[in-house]
Amino acid sequence: MRKTLTALLLAASLPTLAIAAPGEDDMGPYHMRGEGYHDSHMMRGDGHRDGSIMRGMDLTPEQRQKVRGAMREQMQTHRDITQRYLDKLPAADKAAMQKEQEANRDKHQKAIRDVLTPEQQKQFDQMQKDMEKRRAERREFEAWKAERDKKAAQ
Repeated sequence: MRKTLTALLLAASLPTLAIAAPGEDDMGPYHMRGEGYHDSHMMRGDGHRDGSIMRGMDLTPEQRQKVRGAMREQMQTHRDITQRYLDKLPAADKAAMQKEQEANRDKHQKAIRDVLTPEQQKQFDQMQKDMEKRRAERREFEAWKAERDKKAAQ
């Protein structure tokens, strides 16, 4: 029971880690959309980004890159460990966890959508459709990869 609970807690924390994880440039989705968020909020007077775990350390660009690489490696290792424990869960627990995660995602999407204007809601809906399409492609790829690995093992 403790192993199952631990695995479920780890699995539940993955989406949070994915959202909070620093990207290639520590700017998250704001940089990708070109909203200028980094100009007004994330830049110090000397042109360096602020607001990350490395704030106040005055790291060189090379040091920042190495620290980000180490952080990415740690996150991947964390995901791998979590996945090993999830793989040991019974199918019923996996299905229940997935159902709960989907319900939680739907709840958050509804809360976000309720804040948006009708035009923004259309954009949000399109983004959700695109994301679901990418998820379906990923599931298809993972199934193909598992099949390929199974054939290679034989």
